[in-house]
Amino acid sequence: MKIAENSVATIDYTLKDDEDVVIDQSSDGNFAYLHNGQNIIPGLEAALLGKAAGDKVEVTVEPAQAYGEKDLAQIQRVPRDMFPAEADIQPGMQFQGESPDGQMSVVTVSDIDGDEVVVDGNHPLAGLTLHFDVSVVDVREASAEELEHGHVHGPGGHAH
Repeated sequence: MKIAENSVATIDYTLKDDEDVVIDQSSDGNFAYLHNGQNIIPGLEAALLGKAAGDKVEVTVEPAQAYGEKDLAQIQRVPRDMFPAEADIQPGMQFQGESPDGQMSVVTVSDIDGDEVVVDGNHPLAGLTLHFDVSVVDVREASAEELEHGHVHGPGGHAH
């Protein structure tokens, strides 16, 4: 079977940046996704369309087909007192917050400048060109329940 709309593909992958630094990886058939379920970035999904178990794919995905360009409007300086007093805030830490329109969002601390904390609401991989080495492990039809829920379920159904 080939990867197609509404199929479940299991893949092993290594993700690297432009400097050949490994950002993420999954092996031993531990990553499965619903094709056309918006479970993975569009550029990778497009490269996997039509592939079958045993196929290997190397793909470079530009920001527009990954996590988008970095939006400078998402980088803000906020007062230190907006964070819990007991928190030892360090660059790289992530916090959940509320955007001005009331949506929950995750921000990453990028710098601490005196009584201000610089936070970045962009996805950590925004603005990066991503390089994937992928092996397709398995492809199967999605179950009706997976299609209804929009994601892959493990053996025995969903656990949510």
